[in-house]
Amino acid sequence: MAKPGKVGLDRVLSAAKYSYQGLRAQWKHEAAFRQEAVLFLISLPFAIWLGDTGLERAVLIFSVGLVLIVETLNSSVEAVVDRISSEHHELSGRAKDLGSAAVMLALVLAAVVWLVVLFG
Repeated sequence: MAKPGKVGLDRVLSAAKYSYQGLRAQWKHEAAFRQEAVLFLISLPFAIWLGDTGLERAVLIFSVGLVLIVETLNSSVEAVVDRISSEHHELSGRAKDLGSAAVMLALVLAAVVWLVVLFG
């Protein structure tokens, strides 16, 4: 059963508040996110300038934005694992490694997209 909660505009505003809180926590506690956010901000004008079409610009921007999304998901996995226990456990380590691998794959994908769009 669904738990009772806010509906309509109240729900949207609450969701926006929680998202903002998440982004603030991400910025405060995660150095990798800050670095990738700076990368995104630096790449944004280059994507607009170097992309020949709107689609190319969008793909360049999206590929770096995806890194931020994956980093946020990775941080959420790490927070949950750390909340459960600080003891070393094979599955906890695997979960963190998989999250890290997802971020690496997103970074590689972004690099490949930029290379293909700019030199392909």
